[in-house]
Amino acid sequence: MKTILFLFSILILFSLSPTVQAHKLISHDDSHRDYDSALVIPDHKISWAIYENLGVSETKFYTFDAKKGDSFYASIVIPKLEGLENYSPSLVLMNDDIFTGNSKSTDIQSNIQKFLYEGDYPGNEFYEPFGQVTYWERQEVKSIIPADGQYFILVLDEKNQSGKYSLAIGTIEDFSGADFFTILPKAWLDTKLFLNDYVSIVIAISMLIGIPSLLFVIVLRKRIFKK
Repeated sequence: MKTILFLFSILILFSLSPTVQAHKLISHDDSHRDYDSALVIPDHKISWAIYENLGVSETKFYTFDAKKGDSFYASIVIPKLEGLENYSPSLVLMNDDIFTGNSKSTDIQSNIQKFLYEGDYPGNEFYEPFGQVTYWERQEVKSIIPADGQYFILVLDEKNQSGKYSLAIGTIEDFSGADFFTILPKAWLDTKLFLNDYVSIVIAISMLIGIPSLLFVIVLRKRIFKK
């Protein structure tokens, strides 16, 4: 029994330990389709990840508040799935002057920055161990916030394609011990759903049910043999 408990503990630690260097996942209901419903990023400096499905002619909206001089980081990666080899949505960063109508026509270029992927396809790969998934790298944005205010990130595919992407924001890793039992398990499940990897979900649920059941049987057998 001690051996089983030890192996089970090692399995949990091995599965969760890589996430210390990962992004925190922001879950959503897919309703952020315009400025008014933009998905709020709590702190653009914290390292976040957002999984998305993007349809033809769709745009996803995100918003955050920032101060002048803040560093800004964002990147897009594409899961290595068949049919997404050439998928590369555009990323747009803009402040709220245009949205509120406070921008002068001559300020448009300074208020809107569009970032396109300009590399080769299918792109460089990297493996994310927590979700056991390989991604293709797309554009990476590093900038300085020019003024205090509310900012918007827009992601859209100007080639009229549909696909999946993961948007990463921020660079500061911010995990606590409690996250190992709350945020991280849900993040793992969301990753599998994002990839349509239902087999891994079934296996994980079977382990969660099977291992405690096995331990219960072992304890029960020992009690029976002692009588």
